[in-house]
Amino acid sequence: MQGARVLGQLNKSKALRACILKVKVDLAGGWGVGSRFVAQLLPVADARAAVLAEIAGPLAAEGVPLDSALGRVLAADATSSENVPGWDNSAMDGYAVRAADTQGASAESPVRLRVAGESRAGAPAEAPLAPGEALGISTGAVVPDGADAVVRVEDTRLDGDSVEVQVAVEEGRDIRRAGEDIRSGDTVLRAGSVLGSAELGVLASIGIAEPECRRRPTVAIVSTGDELLAPSEPMRDGGVRNSNAYTLPSLARLAGADVLSVERCADDPDATREATARATRADVAVFCGGVSVGDHDHVKEAFTAAGVDERFWGVALRPGKPTWFGTHEGGLAFGLPGNPVSAVVTFILFVRPALRLLQGASAGLDAAEVVLAADVPRMERRDQAVRCGLSATAEGWVATPTGPQGSHILTSMLGADALVVIEAGSEPALAGTRVRAQLLRVPSGIE
Repeated sequence: MQGARVLGQLNKSKALRACILKVKVDLAGGWGVGSRFVAQLLPVADARAAVLAEIAGPLAAEGVPLDSALGRVLAADATSSENVPGWDNSAMDGYAVRAADTQGASAESPVRLRVAGESRAGAPAEAPLAPGEALGISTGAVVPDGADAVVRVEDTRLDGDSVEVQVAVEEGRDIRRAGEDIRSGDTVLRAGSVLGSAELGVLASIGIAEPECRRRPTVAIVSTGDELLAPSEPMRDGGVRNSNAYTLPSLARLAGADVLSVERCADDPDATREATARATRADVAVFCGGVSVGDHDHVKEAFTAAGVDERFWGVALRPGKPTWFGTHEGGLAFGLPGNPVSAVVTFILFVRPALRLLQGASAGLDAAEVVLAADVPRMERRDQAVRCGLSATAEGWVATPTGPQGSHILTSMLGADALVVIEAGSEPALAGTRVRAQLLRVPSGIE
């Protein structure tokens, strides 16, 4: 991994080391079947902290042409070397004048001024304005020396080589001052800023054609399972369409990553090891499925064979309990559950923050306080990520679950504006309770 090594340092704090320690526990604290090795379930916040603690710093910087920089993250502050606007210019079509020459002017008693020429956008007047003169001027054109105001064209009447000014204007009227938006030396964007349309426009306005941005982290995604079918393949008994091959790459790209490969892997130890060897060439390897405790789950063993050190396995989350995370010299590796909603939720909660931090952006998820519209049952030992739509009311945003919340019901993501994480407990979270929501997008109906 260029510019950042994902390290498995031995000098972690005792608190973090305890957070990620694998232990044999009884069924009250762990998970598994029979006498299999089971892992302590980490709280969601601790699991995310363990992921981010393995990122030593952002990736290397590179120059990116402005027309290719949408969504990229600035590697250094952007400072202007020029004023914006670069000169005093007109905010209106009309005439540049000396304000003193218009005093007393009205529709009944206009002031007559000689038209001495024109200043057009991109073609400034060649001579300064003398007393008793006016100069035709276009919106955005340079205000000539000697002029200190603009009379709007609708307040004038042209008469041959003279113009009748029908209003008195004060000094500075309808003039945009040089540097009014940005002054030379101003820092307009800070390192870590994500470049959207407005940011690209501001960079263009100060003459930065190739901003320094962090390299995009590379991602390889592997879906495991003998049952998986592409959308184009005929359905067969026991077949399952491979939706993860479309949801997760799109989430990675939205997080700023460069998706190197999207692969399907059978439930076979050799095939899984081969797929792991390929995937771990990327900065971030993401496997879907094969990380639980079944006889056909081979991903953890394949990661070990590829030199990936396990950091944790098992999160106190529904959906997403069997989430796995590890590191190797070249990057990060995630084993996500195969159920489609579990894969999406755990990608958003754990993989996306890592991708953002690797680019030097904030790893935090956009969050807001919302009000539950309905009672939500709690789980005693695990937090729940409830997919909700948000609506604006006088009391604030109201969160309504999108329907059945099973980990296999991908349609629960349709209309989901946020993940509302309901903390574990014995009593339901009641309608009207204020909770934190992690925003997935701008809520529908809110502008």
